[in-house]
Amino acid sequence: MAKEMNTEKKVENLIAPVILKDNYELVDVEFVKEGQNWYLRIFIDKEGGVTVDDCETVSRAVEKVLDVEDPIEQAYILEVSSPGLDRPLKKDSDFVKYAGETVDVKLYKAVDKQKEFQGILKGLDGTVVTITDENGAELSFDRKDIALIRLAVLF
Repeated sequence: MAKEMNTEKKVENLIAPVILKDNYELVDVEFVKEGQNWYLRIFIDKEGGVTVDDCETVSRAVEKVLDVEDPIEQAYILEVSSPGLDRPLKKDSDFVKYAGETVDVKLYKAVDKQKEFQGILKGLDGTVVTITDENGAELSFDRKDIALIRLAVLF
């Protein structure tokens, strides 16, 4: 029997066509419980950045789809926003788009007593993410060992 799709994936599959139709990029979908409330967070982006009006437009379009399809049993609060400057890299296409940018990598388990690394993203090869650190050394991490990889915010 096929494994049941998680809520985030179900929602992503339902809303992606609506978001793409309006030339937005669906960056991520999160369904999390905080305190007593469940939150469905949808992160979008577009060329030139996201405005409050963009978030409102996408929110209204997404609400229509979710009201019809009703993929979530419990009550939740819908939030639509941009991923911010330190956006996480999740999709394979993110690793292509942001190659050459500085990234922060956090691992689940320490490597040489270190769990956090920063470097220039070289890219993704299969399941291996490679960065070049400030000393010019190439570091490679298996994607399954990465807790979080996001664009670094440099000042």
